[in-house]
Amino acid sequence: MSRRSETAEKTSAASVSSPATIALDHGQRTKIIYVTYIIATLDITWMFLQFSVTPYLAKKLGFDTLWFGYLQTTVGVIQLVGGPLFGRFGDLFGARAALSLSCSATIAFFLLLAAANHPAMLFIHKLPTIFMHVLPATQMVVTDLSEPDKRADALAKMGLCFGIGMIAGSTLGGQLIKHYGETFTACVGAAGSFFSLLLVLQFIPKTTKIAAPESNTKTNDNKNKSVFNMGEITRLMKYPGVTRTFLIKIFAGLPSGVFQVMFSIIVLEFFKLDPEQNGYLMAYFGIVQMVLQGGVIGRLTARYSENSMLLLSVGVSSLVGLGQAYMQTVVQLCIVIVPWMFSLSMFNVITDSILTNSVPSADTGTMLGLCASVQSLIRTIGPTIGGFLYVSYGIISMGLIQFFASFAVFFYLLQQHRSKPDERRE
Repeated sequence: MSRRSETAEKTSAASVSSPATIALDHGQRTKIIYVTYIIATLDITWMFLQFSVTPYLAKKLGFDTLWFGYLQTTVGVIQLVGGPLFGRFGDLFGARAALSLSCSATIAFFLLLAAANHPAMLFIHKLPTIFMHVLPATQMVVTDLSEPDKRADALAKMGLCFGIGMIAGSTLGGQLIKHYGETFTACVGAAGSFFSLLLVLQFIPKTTKIAAPESNTKTNDNKNKSVFNMGEITRLMKYPGVTRTFLIKIFAGLPSGVFQVMFSIIVLEFFKLDPEQNGYLMAYFGIVQMVLQGGVIGRLTARYSENSMLLLSVGVSSLVGLGQAYMQTVVQLCIVIVPWMFSLSMFNVITDSILTNSVPSADTGTMLGLCASVQSLIRTIGPTIGGFLYVSYGIISMGLIQFFASFAVFFYLLQQHRSKPDERRE
């Protein structure tokens, strides 16, 4: 899943600390990318299967909105710690090891969920999420095997996997819970994750990194061996434009993330949908995602600059905030979902592409781990903020906050966009 930053001799190729780099022709790369898309689709399917289980199981075990927020915060904290370390692990140990670790953790996660019969068990079953980074891991593989100028389009196709998995997981989860209950549904998730693990072991090579120049590898040989080397992780923030993009990713992404992590509770309490209806709604989400990722976002990223697409996604997100603030019916929600999914998908694809193109290829895994940690940060503080806002002020507060935050970022990006032609003339 990640490429080695060192060009080692064959005698050190078996070293645990650094997998040997390999040369892949176009056909091999294409095959690995397609299998990676399948693994990502399956993982998203099991993830949305879990989303169908957790809210209703939590309610059955006596959780209210605030305690469900604490449960989501627990996941955010765990993955906030695990994301950068996992990305570093991928850069050092290779694709197969990283994806195998993630799939194994997902199996343990579902088995613990199946055994959850007490409120404390709902918190305990979240512990394996420290290693559950299948989606970032598959993004690392696609990043490694795609050309830099085609990276945004390759990452956008991951959204197509997201749409398919959302439809399959939500529909399957709703039906399984309705007919067989939460425990059986969680066991299906564990079996599915085991199948994903078999695909990883069979088709994913030890590493997808391209051999780096020897002069670069000797310089970094010693310091690149530790997964827990925080200096090696944080140094990526010093590359030009990285810190700025990260701040934009956090500030503009937080309000939308608050609504996203509270969505299952909003559907359950505000719109009062049962598990089967929720499954159909999530399937609609998936269809919208597939159409946008398959027919819109990829073409836009190929035609227009990343900065222009970032500006567009933030501007649309601002308008989405107004829609979320004043929607009252499921039909209005379905209308708002379209621009919301567009802005969210475009924003994540573009920021990830900008950030991975801003660092050396040997560090793309670590960078994507840091990107995943941004989402984890949002999930860490989002549920607590969202639970408070929803209980105290209702949906309107979350929508208005998204509107003002996104508008502020849009104005900032617009000023930056306008200043560049002036700088060129000077």
